Amino acid sequence: MTDTTMQVDSPAAAVEQLKDDRGEIDESLYSRQLYVLGHEAMKRMGSSNVLIVGIRGLGVEIAKNIALAGVKSLTLYDPKPATISDLSSQFFLHPEDVGKARAEVTVPRVSELNPYTPVKLHEGDIIGDLDQLKQYQVVVLTDTPLRQQLAISDYCHSNGIYVVITDTFGLFGSIFTDFGKNFTCGDPTGENVLSGIVAAIEPDGLVSALDDVRHGLEDGDFVTFKEVEGMEGLNDAPPMKITVKGPYAFSIGDVSKFGEYKSGGIYTQVKMPKFIDFEPLSVQLKKPELLMSDFAKFDRPQQLHIGFQALHAFFEQHSGEYPKPHNEADAAEVFQLARGLANRGEEKVELDEKLIKELSYQARGDIAPMNAFFGGLAAQEVLKSVSGKFHPIVQWLYFDSLESLPTTERTEESCAPQGSRYDGQIAVFGKEYQSRLANVKQFLVGAGAIGCEMLKNWALMGLATGPEGKITVTDMDQIEKSNLNRQFLFRSKDVGKFKSDCAAEAVLAMNPDLKGKVVTLRDRVGPETEHIFNEEFWGELDGVTNALDNVEARTYVDRRCVFFLKPLIDSGTLGTKGNVQVVLPRITESYSSSQDPPEKSIPICTLKHFPNKIDHTIAWAKDLFEGLFVQPPEVVNLYLTQPNYLGSALKQSGNEKQTLETLRDYLVTEKPLTFDDCIIWARNQFEKHFTNSVQQLLHNFPKDSTTSSGQPFWSGPKRAPDPAKFDPSNPTHVGFIVAAANLHAFNYNINSNNATEEQYLKVLEDMIIPDFKPDPGVKIQANDTDPDPNAQQTASNTELQRIADQLPPPKSLAGYRLEPVEFEKDDDTNHHIDFITAASNLRAENYKIATADRHKTKFIAGKIIPAIATTTSLVTGLVNLELYKIIAGNDDIEQYKNGFINLALPFFGFSEPIASPKGTYQGANGEITIDKLWDRFEVENYTLQEFLDDFKSKGLDITMVSSGVSLLYASFYAPSKVKDRLPLKLSDLVETISKKPIPEHQKNVIFEITAEDKTEEDVEIPYVMLKLRK
Repeated sequence: MTDTTMQVDSPAAAVEQLKDDRGEIDESLYSRQLYVLGHEAMKRMGSSNVLIVGIRGLGVEIAKNIALAGVKSLTLYDPKPATISDLSSQFFLHPEDVGKARAEVTVPRVSELNPYTPVKLHEGDIIGDLDQLKQYQVVVLTDTPLRQQLAISDYCHSNGIYVVITDTFGLFGSIFTDFGKNFTCGDPTGENVLSGIVAAIEPDGLVSALDDVRHGLEDGDFVTFKEVEGMEGLNDAPPMKITVKGPYAFSIGDVSKFGEYKSGGIYTQVKMPKFIDFEPLSVQLKKPELLMSDFAKFDRPQQLHIGFQALHAFFEQHSGEYPKPHNEADAAEVFQLARGLANRGEEKVELDEKLIKELSYQARGDIAPMNAFFGGLAAQEVLKSVSGKFHPIVQWLYFDSLESLPTTERTEESCAPQGSRYDGQIAVFGKEYQSRLANVKQFLVGAGAIGCEMLKNWALMGLATGPEGKITVTDMDQIEKSNLNRQFLFRSKDVGKFKSDCAAEAVLAMNPDLKGKVVTLRDRVGPETEHIFNEEFWGELDGVTNALDNVEARTYVDRRCVFFLKPLIDSGTLGTKGNVQVVLPRITESYSSSQDPPEKSIPICTLKHFPNKIDHTIAWAKDLFEGLFVQPPEVVNLYLTQPNYLGSALKQSGNEKQTLETLRDYLVTEKPLTFDDCIIWARNQFEKHFTNSVQQLLHNFPKDSTTSSGQPFWSGPKRAPDPAKFDPSNPTHVGFIVAAANLHAFNYNINSNNATEEQYLKVLEDMIIPDFKPDPGVKIQANDTDPDPNAQQTASNTELQRIADQLPPPKSLAGYRLEPVEFEKDDDTNHHIDFITAASNLRAENYKIATADRHKTKFIAGKIIPAIATTTSLVTGLVNLELYKIIAGNDDIEQYKNGFINLALPFFGFSEPIASPKGTYQGANGEITIDKLWDRFEVENYTLQEFLDDFKSKGLDITMVSSGVSLLYASFYAPSKVKDRLPLKLSDLVETISKKPIPEHQKNVIFEITAEDKTEEDVEIPYVMLKLRK
């Protein structure tokens, strides 16, 4: 007998053991990333070997992002010894590693990030033996001399190996890609395919979309058709190229040969591959194809293309040394080299001497945010090359952030190396700025994906490491397995721990200077925690950074920042998309000043009776989940705990009959005693929702019924359903029973005792399901625009009493409670997503809609925000490039940039923040300008009479004063009513009228006022803040 145990002699073999028999991907780890890339692209990445050359800050950033994304193997090469200044941005090096080979020290630390990505060290000399490169699909070069870049990239181009070359010099950076000839990009945008219902197809090929729904297609897109009646030949036709004829129509060319269109049909967009020819570096150096990163700097890429080559030439001529920080002689030499290169090229490039010299000044700069930006970008290009998903950069991109420089004078002395870990940053900003950075008090809200990256950047920058410095980070969440592939400060041993604590611990290991400087909290920032995040807390902050994933929390923090006049940087990601917004007191508008359009909701009729897309059935299944396992147990608990629930609360709710029937079902008629009872209940639910309700619908609207205009009722978006017939051999049918039975048992605290499949089938076999007879009295609303036929139907008191009499009195069930289910999408053992997937697919089968797998269902039902490490890294880099400006005290709005990026396209959009809105009023001494967002009147605690007189002296006649919901004063009040209020102090007035004391932690009270100015016109003026001295 042979030994079948696998002999594990390499990391790759160990990884294979972590996958299942089919080599499938671990969805619980990669879940958020799968939503962005898809299974196919992930599988292609999983068979790719990547080499990264140069493991300083930029190289390790790329390595981290690729390791988290998951490739077959990742190999690092950098035999050079680590220096103290590497610690400016190389987060996996520690002070004790100085002098050791960079790659050797880094490999084991990168390998911890992902058990599925083996990380190896490349042995030997690459330049001496280029044939070694044949074992890799992609080679990434950083911190590599231009001569070696040319040798390696030309070899790779000839041998079909993809190349990414990237470098940063202080606040300048570049990236170059070469993916060979005929590179196939399978999905250039990454957007979901569009589909819609056909209203008509003319013989000349004009296709109209139904109900004036915008098709969203573009010229040159391809579509396929299905379910077309009358032109059946279209249903099997290959993808057809379209021409847009308007927002609701497009043409597919002459289709008269297919016959005459009758009805129906669904069009679906088809992603067609794009073929791109890349040129080698040696050709592209002379005639570069440049992608624009910032349209405000239109002439800069050509100059930087020359400037970077000049730096490499200086490096060659000075024995491998770049120009010294802020050294005039070196900068002059670099400029001369650049001029020589500019004159030699095919196209003459005009050089800005100041720009090229600034590049020379910063050549030894090595700063974390810039490496985060290019590290995210380069890693995404590597993933594009091996997956074919998203459009690559063709072929160069240059980016700089010179606006981040401090406005104060920098000298060679201030930028000279100090022998410290921050030398890479001091070379760019100077030691005085470094000291300013070290004494900042910053508040980070959220320690998830962006929060982890933010703390890493801050640790490398030395933010808050000085005597006055302090970072406060709060996050109420605990770490889950799906966090690990993008929240890189966490490891599998941290699952279950609090994010803020683990993140702080991890960055302390990166930079011991942060010891005692990071305060971690586990509280949500919201109205309920204003006693924790009080006036004193906000008062001592220098700035706030949001790392949140929901609009509600971001809006609240934004409003607090406006109230306390604190600068805020807000950012977010969605797959390959990311944005950054800067909020500056008294300068810009705030996050809340603009809102996204509301999400489109599904019409009620579509949801309840007429679904035509899988999204509709998933939303219906989520509602069913709530209606079976969440709301009924909550209603039962209210009945059992709230005194006189039937007499008071129920009458106010307006749906008494439905609530009483729920109580009767869950406490009497359908109350289970054993797990077998739960299986029976689940089988009855199957019959009710997938068989009987469909039969009732077809009774009301038979398949041959017509509308009042004579059109077939079941046409267009209305798909005629068929009732399901329960089949114990159908895994979806049984899956529904298993999930529903377990959730019902959870409500009643009944143990399933790990029921076997045999137990389920035996109970189901013994059941007798009664035949269903449609009820002629049931009315169903056919369209959302029609009046609801059931709206006027109310149950009689006698009928309600009859149901109520069946209920056990709450006293007889003292201490008895049901357990409502709390929806949790990331626990694969709790049956929540299993139930919604089965219910959605059963309904989809009723209506002949293509079903969705568990993964897609979880994405839609759980409203998961897809995330990948590359976007997170890049966006965090942009945030910190703005933070540099805020800490420098820069108040010029033109120097700040709000950013929007999409790595899939790739697209970069930067714009100046919008200024806060201003207003005017006529004061006592002429026109007064006010900032409508940031200004307020601050007053001491004087009497109402003094308050009115004070504003009169400002030229404002107050007509109304309110605080919260209390109206404190109005000019139309009778004198007798006002007389008692005028002598009261403002704080006493608030407490008297509201009949509530001002909370102890509150240091101010807000008043809203309306007033007329000298022109006797109502004017829009800011609110009033009463400062309480406590």
